[in-house]
Amino acid sequence: MTLTKILQVSGSGVHVPGDDIDTDRIIPARFMKCLTFDGLGEFLFHDVRYDENGAHKGHPLNNPRFAGASILITGNNFGCGSSREHAPQALYRAGFRGIIAEGYAEIFFGNATTLGIPCVATSKAVIRALAVAVEAEPQIPLIIDLKQQRIHCQAQTFECRIRETARQNLINGLWDPLQELLGNAEAVADVESALQ
Repeated sequence: MTLTKILQVSGSGVHVPGDDIDTDRIIPARFMKCLTFDGLGEFLFHDVRYDENGAHKGHPLNNPRFAGASILITGNNFGCGSSREHAPQALYRAGFRGIIAEGYAEIFFGNATTLGIPCVATSKAVIRALAVAVEAEPQIPLIIDLKQQRIHCQAQTFECRIRETARQNLINGLWDPLQELLGNAEAVADVESALQ
């Protein structure tokens, strides 16, 4: 079963600086007691966005200038720590459809890809240039082009990379292995019969 082919992701961006942003910072464990992932977006980065009284801290996601951003720009080793699927789910539920970072934790990368969230990697210099651009003009359109492995930011174009198997799965609409399995139920039943 072919899903939507994700050839590119476009939207405005927000820079959340820092290396080694772990999954507990992305979605604190106490918010993972849900039966579905539907409401997780409201708790994204909760403990670094709000104090104990619920007042806003100075986090970029609290800044109304970046409201509606769908591309997250961040540092190296994003999504490290525990392998909770809730972290990319929280990002997805908060409206993020692409991530640009220097690098990713392996399990986070896989969990995000199976949601159809491209996680592209680029250099620290490119991250810095994109951060400056979105700070100066928050609604500046960004495009992550998976076919060409490029990031477009108005007149500027930057190189990025993504693991080739993930790239092929995204651009060919095969990014969710569960949907692929369900879409091949007849073939699965054939194999099951042959094994009996």
